[in-house]
Amino acid sequence: MHGTIHRTECRNRGACQVCYTSTAMPDPQSSARDRRNYFRITIVLPVSIQREMDSAESVLTEKSVNLSAGGLGFVSELAHQPGEILAITLGLQEQVLFKTQAEVLRQDPLPSRVHAYRIHARFVRMSDHDRELLIGHIMRLQRAHLHEHYSA
Repeated sequence: MHGTIHRTECRNRGACQVCYTSTAMPDPQSSARDRRNYFRITIVLPVSIQREMDSAESVLTEKSVNLSAGGLGFVSELAHQPGEILAITLGLQEQVLFKTQAEVLRQDPLPSRVHAYRIHARFVRMSDHDRELLIGHIMRLQRAHLHEHYSA
């Protein structure tokens, strides 16, 4: 079964030109082995992370995330319980918004900060097509990072 990418104009004060939304699709459960098969990159991106049922308008905030096509890790001042579903919006290159959902796998308290947690989540309900789209963006982010840091 393949998902649909909705290409729409963004209403987020011109912060994006295209919005990709990962549709709610049945997703085979990825194993720990599968999650490590995806390249990971730690990068600062405009992101919005909120509980799936939160009806408040999402606001993009620059945040460091550890991102792969299998999921993401981030630091949060809010506790998120394992099994909780989060609505994720990533501001990717070329002013693209990528919207999807992620299931919290675990949270680890940060020893250096009170009421701060390292959240580990895996993407759910993501079609293969959307995952491939995200992989392409991650590869471009990696290329840009390498170019920035290793160009003469």
